[in-house]
Amino acid sequence: MARQPMKQDTSLGILPGLLGYQLRHANLKVVGGFAERIAPHKVTAAQFGLLVLVGANPGATQAALAGAFGTDRSAMVRLIDRLEAAGLVDRRARAGDRRSNAIVLTRRGAKLLETLKREVRAFEDAATACLTPEETETLLALLRRVNAAPDGPSERG
Repeated sequence: MARQPMKQDTSLGILPGLLGYQLRHANLKVVGGFAERIAPHKVTAAQFGLLVLVGANPGATQAALAGAFGTDRSAMVRLIDRLEAAGLVDRRARAGDRRSNAIVLTRRGAKLLETLKREVRAFEDAATACLTPEETETLLALLRRVNAAPDGPSERG
């Protein structure tokens, strides 16, 4: 369902100056478009993210992937189960440690990941077409700083 633009005569008050407001609207625009772009490949945004992590860290454990992904182990197991059922990743026994599995891309998973990365790059280029390459890098750098900051508001005396 498409969002209805606000009437121009409607005052937004302080909203345009609030980080949360701007991030929320940018998120809706970018995430919605991203999901539409990858949907024909029958992959969700979370599955894409995990494919990227596995491709960048072949042989990583489920626990390591969960930590990098910022999710709990049980959610990671379900996500890997879905990718494994789709033939995109394999669990392999780790040499010297039978308690954990190494997660690797299958040939099919590696091929799909390359296709998805091209699709995502093209989408992001279109989404940031209103910015110069330098502005895009600045935006990403600033968002990385915001995301790296400790969670929650700090107490100010």
